[in-house]
Amino acid sequence: MKKRLLSVLAALSLVLTLAAPAAWAAVDEDTMLETIRVLGILSGDENGNMNLSGSVTRAEFVKMMTAASTYKDSVGGSTGASLFTDVKSGHWASGYIKLAVEQGWVSGYVDGSFRPDNTITLEEACTALLRLLGYDSSSLAGSFPDAQLSKARAVGLLDDLDAVQGQTLTRQDCVTLFYNLLTAENSSGTVYGTTLGYTVTNGEVDYSSLVTSDTKGPYVSSSGTVSLPFSTENITVYRNGTLSDLSAVKQYDVYYYNENLRTVWIYSDRVTGTLTGVSPSRAAPTSVTVAGTEYTIGTSTATYKLSSQGSFADGDTVTLLLGMNGEVVDVITASASSASYYGVVLSSERTASTSSTTTSETSSVQVVTQVACSDGVARTFYHDGSALRTGRVVSVTVNGSGTTVKSLSDKSLSGKVNAAGTTFAGYSFAEDVDILDTDGEGGYAYLYPSRIAGAELEKSDVRYYTLDANGDIDCLILDEATGDTLTYVYVTSAGETNSDMNVSGTYTYLQDGESQTISGNTIYNITVGGAAIRYEDGSVKSIKQLESVSLTDLTEFTATASNQRYDLDENVQVYLRDSSGDLHLTSLSEIIGSDYSLRGWYDDLGYAAGGLIRIIVAS
Repeated sequence: MKKRLLSVLAALSLVLTLAAPAAWAAVDEDTMLETIRVLGILSGDENGNMNLSGSVTRAEFVKMMTAASTYKDSVGGSTGASLFTDVKSGHWASGYIKLAVEQGWVSGYVDGSFRPDNTITLEEACTALLRLLGYDSSSLAGSFPDAQLSKARAVGLLDDLDAVQGQTLTRQDCVTLFYNLLTAENSSGTVYGTTLGYTVTNGEVDYSSLVTSDTKGPYVSSSGTVSLPFSTENITVYRNGTLSDLSAVKQYDVYYYNENLRTVWIYSDRVTGTLTGVSPSRAAPTSVTVAGTEYTIGTSTATYKLSSQGSFADGDTVTLLLGMNGEVVDVITASASSASYYGVVLSSERTASTSSTTTSETSSVQVVTQVACSDGVARTFYHDGSALRTGRVVSVTVNGSGTTVKSLSDKSLSGKVNAAGTTFAGYSFAEDVDILDTDGEGGYAYLYPSRIAGAELEKSDVRYYTLDANGDIDCLILDEATGDTLTYVYVTSAGETNSDMNVSGTYTYLQDGESQTISGNTIYNITVGGAAIRYEDGSVKSIKQLESVSLTDLTEFTATASNQRYDLDENVQVYLRDSSGDLHLTSLSEIIGSDYSLRGWYDDLGYAAGGLIRIIVAS
């Protein structure tokens, strides 16, 4: 089930005059800090402490300037050169100071000293940064420090900065100052950050592109450990999107790291199954199909292994190691990494195949079974044995010996899911728990724990579950507990026709804005309005009317009818009725807060976690 991405649109009133330029929304301090940290301009100590209240020395400031310049990757700390009486060749900042002096950003004192440990004031910092931007004395009006501070204010260096003339800068002040540097225009009229290759839009540095550009990987953990070029003390680790630690790394996990962020991302996503083809060719494959699903090849390693020069061929059982965007990072044999899946059968049939050689012809029978796995992915497995009934709960084991699909008996639980969606029937949900709702006819919906939070589940609602090594539920297969497996439509016309003693029905409905019509001898007890359709083998099995209510309030997540509150389906369909009575698909954001008459349709079909508003019509 797809998650609905909700956005809150804020109205921004801009007063434009000839004297004042348009102002962009202020960037919050956290965004500034993370941006400056990602760029390596400001870093924390070995424990990750940023010490934002600490003062900044002249040596520290020129190091920050180096990181915010085109020399960021070519200049180190110590250069072996003694430029000043108090900056010897072994001084940690001698390289940065040498660069800053050579580029004319800063200068020493007449007594031959640089005074690297002196704290830097606002006017000194602004003078240096203006020189970095290419502004010389001819572009300044007045004398020091008024001229420098006036120009700094004009180009935006002092935006949101609390420091005043003569004040020593803190590290927090430098966060703001260097962020403003990146978004300011240089003497040539170009936004400075863009000259360094960064994306700056509407006065903001594109943080996501910075993270991507400075993130290294993917790498494969062949031994169950990660190799990092920095200390692992107090780093942040995510595994499959959840906060974790390095002890969670397993063999063949895929990982990425960002040294400036001191963050590691680990992914254990992998797919094991029969390789049935690569595209567009074996010479230069860009995608591969395994277990009936096509995946994009994302690395040269995977490209080589799946090419005609590699060791894998159609019909092999392989394991794909997937990266953060679902791309194939590497390919290994199934014997190196066996896989187990739980799910329900979508289809299963026996197929015959014939292979020929110069001396003989061999026929074989194989079963092709498509399974909706508990992670919400439909996979196709090739195995021996008998075909399985649609809707059957099964386990699938894939290893070097082949693929085994086994029918499972029901394994039920009952109880209440807590309000936080973290526990059920005396068990905790694992961090990466998979929850699948099914209807026994091949319909399925992947759920997040929050979807069933607060629900009272009977034994009949639970078909199967498994526990991980910690005794937590890591797989939960439900039986029509939410109603999310049904298809929700808005019926625009429903009629019956009598002809020669035969009665037929014709029903037209909107599904996600598309009009469809079904007709036949089956009569459904429905009228114009919301309805739920159940399919079986691709054909309509039943249509049931939804309950309707007049809505008095609406938010991104809930609707209210009088004093009754209803949760919204994540995929709620919203229609706007025009003056001629026609319905047009629209979005929640288009009708929230507007002066419309709202009617909602919700499922009142007895589901443990049902009762959601599935369709809204605004008139």
